[in-house]
Amino acid sequence: MQYLYASGEAAAVSIQAWNALVGYVRAQRSPVSVVLAPSATLAAPSWTACGGKPKAAVFDVDETVLLNLGFEYDAASGQPWSDSRWQAWERTGIKQVAPVPGARAALTQLRAMGVTVVFNSNRSAANAAQTQAAIDAAGLGPARHGETLFLAGDDAMGSKKDGRRATIAAKYCVVAMGGDQLGDFSDLFNVGQTPAARRAVVQSPALAAKWGAGWFVLPNPVYGTALKGTRDEVFPPAIHWAPTQGVQ
Repeated sequence: MQYLYASGEAAAVSIQAWNALVGYVRAQRSPVSVVLAPSATLAAPSWTACGGKPKAAVFDVDETVLLNLGFEYDAASGQPWSDSRWQAWERTGIKQVAPVPGARAALTQLRAMGVTVVFNSNRSAANAAQTQAAIDAAGLGPARHGETLFLAGDDAMGSKKDGRRATIAAKYCVVAMGGDQLGDFSDLFNVGQTPAARRAVVQSPALAAKWGAGWFVLPNPVYGTALKGTRDEVFPPAIHWAPTQGVQ
């Protein structure tokens, strides 16, 4: 929390990502989709067709464009996470938020280039009006449910986002995506992989070129799918080290 919500380092990383995203979109000569096709795999990625569709950029909300400062302040007191607390936050934490550093300027520049900004969040569709209000209050809007804001409950896939991405890609040529979790780019990243396998696949030749060139990741060491792995999964036995006897 100290890193993400208070440090200059985290602010710099976020601004760096947003600057890179805007630069990438501006440099494109012909629109290229960055949404995986329904038949694609991570080992053999293929992309949805753009045709003559207008351009859009798709973003997660929480800790991608919006910092949930009020909720995390409460969590920092030792309160355990619960869905009921989060739902209460979605309904009432409209003004206790802030834009992620760099996000407001970047979204303004994208819109000025004629790129529609679309939000794809796992916030609840039941709280759509309040989520719209929070995004607008942070200066990141407009966000309109069913048009430029898609939420959990909009389809039958729950927290999985590929269905919503497909809906968006049917209308737009999605030229950039941003998020703080790998699931913000494809649900395939969250299909039962070990931390080591998941880390390896993002470095594979098939995907490595996409990071910073269509897919842009924002830092989040506070919560989410990244925070997994036992001590031996994070540090496999082959690299274990300990000082020799007598070394303090």
